[in-house]
Amino acid sequence: MITINLLPHREAARKKRREQFFVHLGLAAVAGLAVAAAIYAFYEARIAEQQRRNEFLQTEIRKLDVQIKEIATLQQELNSLKARQAAVESLQADRNLPVHLLNEMVTQLPEGVYLRTLRQEGMTISLTGLAQSQERVSELLRNLGGHSDWLTQPQLIEITATTATLGARGQRRVYNFSMRVTLTKGPAPAEPTPAAAKPAAGKA
Repeated sequence: MITINLLPHREAARKKRREQFFVHLGLAAVAGLAVAAAIYAFYEARIAEQQRRNEFLQTEIRKLDVQIKEIATLQQELNSLKARQAAVESLQADRNLPVHLLNEMVTQLPEGVYLRTLRQEGMTISLTGLAQSQERVSELLRNLGGHSDWLTQPQLIEITATTATLGARGQRRVYNFSMRVTLTKGPAPAEPTPAAAKPAAGKA
């Protein structure tokens, strides 16, 4: 027996394909949303991790800033203490300079030279005196320029010949002079020598 399908099979097939298309489209949309959600969650986790790192770095930076300020304060205090120490040492050294000056003048003054005045202005010493000869003045200049640790750069300002009365012995030709010399801080302190090594202990 022959059967004839009188139903609109083309419409049914078209409808079935449309339904399948929408099903596939829905599945694709769901898959796309799932992938997008996974990517979003991945990047959110990365961003959160980076933010935690940034917060940790900011915290450490703030700690370092505090330490740097403390170090700067300590450095200022150290510089202040060094300045005070240098000032005290300078005062102690300057306090002894007049003693060294007078001692050097006694030591370096050659025989036949007599001082009349000694005046200090800062570190400059002005001298006036009387010498038996020009050679004595030259010797004084050499002594002050090369043999003294406390006096340096002697400069002869003036030397003039005159006649001095020596009482019953008559008169004698002498030389008035004036010179300038620079007072120094003296020789540099010697470096401390390392302590001698202690002898090894003997065997018991």
